[in-house]
Amino acid sequence: MKVFGLAGYSGTGKTTLLVRLLPELTRRGYRVSTIKHAHHTFDVDTPGKDSYEHRAAGAHEVMVASSNRWALMHENRGAAEPKLEDLLARLAAVDLVLIEGFKRDGHDKIEIVRGPDAPPVLWRDDPHIVAIASDHPVAVPLPQFRVDDIAAIADFIVTHSRLADRNSR
Repeated sequence: MKVFGLAGYSGTGKTTLLVRLLPELTRRGYRVSTIKHAHHTFDVDTPGKDSYEHRAAGAHEVMVASSNRWALMHENRGAAEPKLEDLLARLAAVDLVLIEGFKRDGHDKIEIVRGPDAPPVLWRDDPHIVAIASDHPVAVPLPQFRVDDIAAIADFIVTHSRLADRNSR
């Protein structure tokens, strides 16, 4: 499975870019999954729902399933935050996994930079930053893309990740 990331500080537009890249990549025939790093207290369940009650009562994992989708919730219950490679191992096989966040992990990624006064800063200390997406030109020795040039960014990810050309199959 190929992995490629979007990194940057909060508010730079990582989610916006990711949700614009997904339809472009899927339109090209790629199966894409995502992993998003969240902060400590996020919740995907609703108090009062059965699945929430199962989890709150102490279940280690709770799976919810229907004819439309299924979801697995795993409680760390004081254990360390899982490593990215452990999370990747839980995913079904796809062509590409887009990672949002996990900016300190060792996968290749694009750094997103917003605002003329906001210089890219992650690339200096992270050899896995392989390009910049920004709303203004920046002075770095890396490929650069306008953050709204979705086709060009998708082309770069496909080429850089060495994804098989879906049009030739």
